[in-house]
Amino acid sequence: MDSTLQHWTERIRAAAADHSPLRIRGGGSKDFYGQSLQGELLDTRAHSGIVSYEPSELVVTVRAGTPLAELEAALAEKGQCLPFEPPHYNSQNSDAPTGSAATVGGMVASGLSGPARASVGAVRDYMLGAVLLNGKGELLTFGGQVMKNVAGYDVSRLLAGSMGTLGLITEVSLKVLPVAPAEATLLFEVDQAQALAQLNRWGAQPLPLNASCWVHEHSDLGQRELLCVRLRGAVAAVESACLKMAQSMSAERLNNAVASQAWQACREMQLPFFSKPPASDMVLWRLSVAQTAAVLDLPWPQLVEWHGGQRWVWAPASAAPRLRAAAQAVGGHASLYLAAQAADKSVGVFAPLASPLDRIHRELKKQFDPAGIFNPGRMFADL
Repeated sequence: MDSTLQHWTERIRAAAADHSPLRIRGGGSKDFYGQSLQGELLDTRAHSGIVSYEPSELVVTVRAGTPLAELEAALAEKGQCLPFEPPHYNSQNSDAPTGSAATVGGMVASGLSGPARASVGAVRDYMLGAVLLNGKGELLTFGGQVMKNVAGYDVSRLLAGSMGTLGLITEVSLKVLPVAPAEATLLFEVDQAQALAQLNRWGAQPLPLNASCWVHEHSDLGQRELLCVRLRGAVAAVESACLKMAQSMSAERLNNAVASQAWQACREMQLPFFSKPPASDMVLWRLSVAQTAAVLDLPWPQLVEWHGGQRWVWAPASAAPRLRAAAQAVGGHASLYLAAQAADKSVGVFAPLASPLDRIHRELKKQFDPAGIFNPGRMFADL
């Protein structure tokens, strides 16, 4: 065990003995996300670096404090990538330390994915293994570096989206993929109902759909309802899909450089839709629903991603019951994603868990973190 891990082990054991909470953080880029921030800071960035990378095996093992940009650059040199496009959000938190950047550990702990998530899967789908320090200061290893490692429980995937509440992630092994040889983005001017219906029709066909985004755009030139669809795959498949999709609806093919910037802005929540709330009392909600769900009967501005599976909504915090009921009615849930005032989070950032999920969460927390020292209240106020 290196000196950094030894230091963390001692801190965790001391905190557990005193029941003193620890706040696990990498670059601080996602401090805005979650219920509350509590405890003495435990900064993970000292534990950094790529441990091993086998491009021919499509596997990389990396320490949790490694900047996400550093990992992506190393993969890009070999023509590979993290296909789920994890957001960095480096500019979201103005209170983050100088020079901060999203880390690999934060990527896993937050469990957030970008525009391609609906087509390629989420962070957890690329988790092969993980090493973490639990609430007793024990160094535990789960999974491995191959997809068929199925011995025991798949705890490495359980860590994705756990918000640092189960333990201190020290190292992860990830599956990576080659960058697609071809890409194209088509732009359609349609309303939300037409966009959802067409996405469902295309989804039933053998088309290389990778990402989609619908938004009601306001600009100096007026208002437009736009659907962007990104195709990725073999050159022949992408070109054939462009011709086929343009036959069903009038389409504009965007220059790849322009489109790339737009998708990057979508990934990092830098599109005009996200720039500021339409009214001072509004917060940003994220609704995860079935892709086949129709237009939700809500009076607030929306942006639709993931072929209909993710709906962003600007609405007051007080609208929580209505938003959660609307999402639940179509098999989903609603989360308060971004709020300027901490008081807005009193409605609960994440939808309350029903039994038996609530019991499972509490039992897992008890097993991994008996003293309850890791990121208390980050997911739920009483957990």
